[in-house]
Order: sequence, then structure tokens, then C-alpha cells
Amino acid sequence: MNHDPAQQRSWQLITAALTATMGPGQDRARWTMFLCPVHEADGQNHTPSLGVRYDPAQGKTIVRCFAHCDDEDVLGKVGLRVRDMWDRLPERNPNQPHHRGQRRPPSQAQRSQQQRVSLADRAIDYARLPIPSKPDLGEAIGPTENVCAYLYRRADGREEGVVVRKKTPHEGGEKKSFTQSRWNGTEWEPTGFAPIPYRLPEVLDGVQTGREIYVVEGEKDVLRAMQAGQIATCNTMGAGNWTPEHAQWLHGAARVIVVADRDRPGYHHAAKVAETLHGHVGEVRVLQAAAGKDLSDHLDAGHSIEDLEMVPYLDRHYRQPHPGPQQQRQTTRSR
Repeated sequence: MNHDPAQQRSWQLITAALTATMGPGQDRARWTMFLCPVHEADGQNHTPSLGVRYDPAQGKTIVRCFAHCDDEDVLGKVGLRVRDMWDRLPERNPNQPHHRGQRRPPSQAQRSQQQRVSLADRAIDYARLPIPSKPDLGEAIGPTENVCAYLYRRADGREEGVVVRKKTPHEGGEKKSFTQSRWNGTEWEPTGFAPIPYRLPEVLDGVQTGREIYVVEGEKDVLRAMQAGQIATCNTMGAGNWTPEHAQWLHGAARVIVVADRDRPGYHHAAKVAETLHGHVGEVRVLQAAAGKDLSDHLDAGHSIEDLEMVPYLDRHYRQPHPGPQQQRQTTRSR
């Protein structure tokens, strides 16, 4: 296989765009350094702080501003997108999602499950997350009220279902609950609906245009992320309910950032999401709030999206390139 960066599509595209906009780069030991088009485009003299190098293992050109400018912003300044960092992204299945009856071979599913649980448990132990317990709220002292409704749409924008968030006052506080309804073409039926991600039309547009996509644990956090200018999604009914059918819609994305709730169910849920995406998108990250439990707490504390922290074990594992068939065979022979 040819690993000469000059012959790779992503390297040619990115370095040509940077050279045309900011001038030629300077070759260093590991990086080729350019002026950053985000913070060094003022015409003044600067020491170039934007590093570019080719990673043959990932088939990817890495773009890193050592002054911490976001690579999406850097690429946008020269007319490129995050997806342009890869020579070739995983192909999207035009017939997605798979039918409900399709399943991976049991042996492979068992191996994936064992690996996922092991990684999540190691992360939980490292973070010293407590065993969850449900507080005793006592007796209900008032009627259940609807708080908000989250409409799920199909790829073509048609209504598929709705999730309603409710609250019931109790002696020791408010208890939240959720109900689902499916649109049958004439009325809403009180039942579940197809396993599609929340804000699916926006997700598909993000996949097509190379935007980062955030996968969070609930609809409230989706809306907060979108208010912050990001594309985000989730599955219905919270942790533990993400499926390969949900993941199919994200195949071919340039980068997916899984935001884990900072608790045991949240870590397990994030590992499950990351496992279904690993090898099907350009890059997977697994991050968590710098303050509080979830993304809403993180933003309420005054942090930005860029301040999310890595989840121990999970982020390092899933951000690594997914081994292809040839690499897997080599690994097996070396054992």
C-alpha cells in the first residue's frame, strides 16, 4: 500500500487549500506547519502554529492548531469540511436502516458485548461512580402534568412519533416520566414507534455535509446542543435503548461525539453507542460534562461545548482506527 502523503487524496486537498490561502508550509520533523487561517490570517508576522500530518493507519490527514483552534473552523476557513480529513469515509448503506429481524452473528455480538461491558466497567471504576439508588419521593400529592413534547420525524420530514415528558408532584419532590405515541396517518396511537434518531433530518444533513454530530442521552440535551450551534441526536427513552437501527442513520459521518451522562448507566450507554458506530464513521469520541451530570448541567455551569472532557478508557479505545479484515488477520497470526 502506498503511504506517501503526497499521493493521498486528503493530504493533497488540505495542503493545497492551506497553501493557496495562507502560503506554503514549513516541513518539520513530524508536522508540516502552516499559518492558521483562524487566528493568524491578519497579515502580521507569526510563527506558524497549524500542524498537518498524514496518518496512513487511518487513511487520514490530521489537522491540529497548537493554539487550540477547532479543526472544523480551520478547515471551514479554507473552504473544506471535517470529512475532507479522510481519504475515504465508510460508505453509507442506501437501504438503511436494516430490518428489525436482522442481527449480527451471535459469536460476534457476544464478543462485542463482553468488550463493551469490560471497557465501561473499567471506566466506571476509574471514575469511582457510585451505585445508583432511587430516592423515596413518598406519595403523589398532585396530578401528572405534561412538561414538553419531542416530535420525531422520518428522513423525509414526516411525523413518526412523539415523546411526552411529564412530571408528578410527590411529597419528596417531582417524579419525571415519559410516554410515547405513534402517528398512524390519521391519529396518535399510545404506543412506541420506529427506532429512528431524534432530529433525523438534521442528522442526515450533518452526515452529508461532514458536520460533527453529537449523540447525547436525552431530548433535552439534544435541544441544548443545537442551541449551541451543533447537530445532535438521541434515542427514545434514555440510557440502554440505543440500537444498531439507530446507528445505521449515522454511518458515513465524519466525526461523532458521544456525550456520556456521568453515571453508571450513562457510561454503559455511551459504550453501546460508540460500539455500534466504531468502524462506520470517520472518528468516534466519547466525552462527558466537565461539571454536573449531563450536557445541560455542563452548559448551565458556564462551560462551552469545547470544554467537554474525555471519558476514561472509552474515549481512547473508540477513537482508535477500527481494524480492517487484513489487520485483524495479522493480529490473529501474531498471537
